[in-house]
Amino acid sequence: MAQSSCWLTQKTLKEPSSFSGIGLHTGCSVTLSFMPAKEGTGLIFERVDLPGKPRIPASIEYVVDTARSTALGIGSVRINTVEHVLAALRAFGIDNAILQVSAAEVPIGDGSSLPFIKMIEKVGVVEQNAQKPIFQLAEPLYYSVEDIHIVALPSPEYRISYMLHYPLSQALKSQYTSHVITEDSFKKEIASCRTFALYNEISELMDRGLIRGGSLENAVVIKDDVIFSKDGLKFPDEMARHKVLDIVGDLALVGLHFQAHIIAIKSGHQANTAFAKIIYNALSRKT
Repeated sequence: MAQSSCWLTQKTLKEPSSFSGIGLHTGCSVTLSFMPAKEGTGLIFERVDLPGKPRIPASIEYVVDTARSTALGIGSVRINTVEHVLAALRAFGIDNAILQVSAAEVPIGDGSSLPFIKMIEKVGVVEQNAQKPIFQLAEPLYYSVEDIHIVALPSPEYRISYMLHYPLSQALKSQYTSHVITEDSFKKEIASCRTFALYNEISELMDRGLIRGGSLENAVVIKDDVIFSKDGLKFPDEMARHKVLDIVGDLALVGLHFQAHIIAIKSGHQANTAFAKIIYNALSRKT
């Protein structure tokens, strides 16, 4: 169960903002536009390239795929790789926006949330009249499958702690990082951290039709004890920090603002979104 600890005003963008690039997995050129929206709208993706401009709410119930990214869908309509966009919007507390996309995948940018932070800061954020509750957990929640574990503990702040473990990678091995997620901390400590892949995973991903737009322009590649990245790493533990970024984005699909200490061990998009359902069910019982 959960309880509402306080109320804050809802927020949207002051003006439209756009960014163009390629999709990481599809390799297609795409433009993403953030459009202001009225109170109570929520975050909604809109495929402006399709007849009727079909919409998909950024909600956990519409997750259709978690293979190396998080995809939303309704019927045959999909929006791929939504987590980096949603992480930026969640960190800045934006509640209402129409996210217009001109293809089936949002642009990957440099593989981080930084391009989407810049989109927000370019136009600014405006407070609206309606309010939103901020929930606190009354008891711990957990998800555990084999060696993947996620726990949410009651907390007066939103903190994410992550343990990354790649024992067969000499360069990675284990990394641990922990951050209170605020607008300022996310921008300074998390937003610039890029997606990554092990070198021996790349051919498999290509065989599955993924990472068609992948390059060192938008990803970090690790081979044995060598790390390949453009301009070096942002932080020594950039890979663990990117996992925190992914969790912020995936848990934004809960659709309700909450405070908790999330502790994750080896989780990825499948576990993150499964845990988002657990959190949503716990919060919605009280809402």
